[in-house]
Amino acid sequence: MENNYPKRNIMCIDLKSFFASCECVERGLDPFKIPLVVANKKQGNGAITLAVTPYLKAQGIPSRTRLYNIPQNIKYMIVPPRMKLYIAKSKEVVSIYLDYVSAEDLHIYSIDECFLDVTNYLKLYKKNDYELAAEILNKIYKKTGLTATCGIGPNLLLAKVAMDIEAKKYKNGIAKWTYNDIETKLWSITPLSKMWGIGPRMEKNLNILNIYTIGDLAKYDKNKLKDKFGIMGIELWNHANGIDLSKISDYKMQTKDKSYSHSQVLFKDYNGQNIRLIISEMVDLLATRLRTNNKQTTIIGLGISYSKEIKSGFYHTLKLDVPTDSNIEINKFCNIIFDRYYNNLPIRKVSISCGGLTSKKGIQLNLFDTVQTINNENKINEAIDEIKNKYGKNSLIKASSLLPDSTAMERNTKIGGHHE
Repeated sequence: MENNYPKRNIMCIDLKSFFASCECVERGLDPFKIPLVVANKKQGNGAITLAVTPYLKAQGIPSRTRLYNIPQNIKYMIVPPRMKLYIAKSKEVVSIYLDYVSAEDLHIYSIDECFLDVTNYLKLYKKNDYELAAEILNKIYKKTGLTATCGIGPNLLLAKVAMDIEAKKYKNGIAKWTYNDIETKLWSITPLSKMWGIGPRMEKNLNILNIYTIGDLAKYDKNKLKDKFGIMGIELWNHANGIDLSKISDYKMQTKDKSYSHSQVLFKDYNGQNIRLIISEMVDLLATRLRTNNKQTTIIGLGISYSKEIKSGFYHTLKLDVPTDSNIEINKFCNIIFDRYYNNLPIRKVSISCGGLTSKKGIQLNLFDTVQTINNENKINEAIDEIKNKYGKNSLIKASSLLPDSTAMERNTKIGGHHE
């Protein structure tokens, strides 16, 4: 297998307990010895912690929890978040990376995590990837006071998982995985949600299939995974086998395709149960727009932003095998993305996009559809679209739109609910 897949020298570097460590460095404190929590005290005992120091993590306190979940016998100091400080510190660290690699070989994954492709720089620095990682981490600490961990691998996936799973176990914070480590290290990962790209909800879906370790996933029939999860099923299988063909340059590409998109800032915190109603309503709007313009989508994107005190979220896309303008299909794929990446945090914004647009030329079938089935769905959608166009968006609504968590009826009364 090793000869068939990319053998790059990829580093994934993460700044340890970033927000909390920044606060400690600014105060001249050691984050490994100080019980400090970053949270908004004004929100009371139910405030969500944005970060805790490694000292508290060592006592079993997770990075994201409610203050009331921290045991009362543990004494700690609370400091408010300062995003300007964290952004400035992040820029300092990125400037260090750019001392070693060009911008084309750097991917900023998040405010505290980056990928570096150092393949073409090792001869220049006369070091192997492990030695170069040690130098970079040491420079980060000397210049900023921040401690970092690093995973090294032949592709982005294995570098990331090496960092997540193993790097923290070593004093120097560096772990290197190769393709030879897949069966011994990658396949032993359990629970599944410890693996990059598998959230708690996708973990439950996989558990139903009796998949409990990454090894179980790697050995599962990939065609059955594709039947259940679409193209994402193939990606899950590939990742379980250590296969990742993506490159840092892929993240630099800007899509020029026209797309239809819709985003909604919510009036309260939503969760994994009631957010599905919002997603469904937004999909209905986008699917109607596709049909009105005689378009179909081949790329579906879903973005979730968590509540403002958390200041994070995700955005991922799925490329479809068959173009669609079906509410049912688009909603299904949005929920697959959601289940894979959602981390059980309060949600305040949802974004959905339909890209890779093509003109609708006819009916494309898959193995499970018949012409009659698709024609029936098309006729129903056309009738609904016609009624709404003639009598207004609220003239025909789903019963679910009457539920307290629905925003469809209120949103339909407003102009400019979507944008390109």
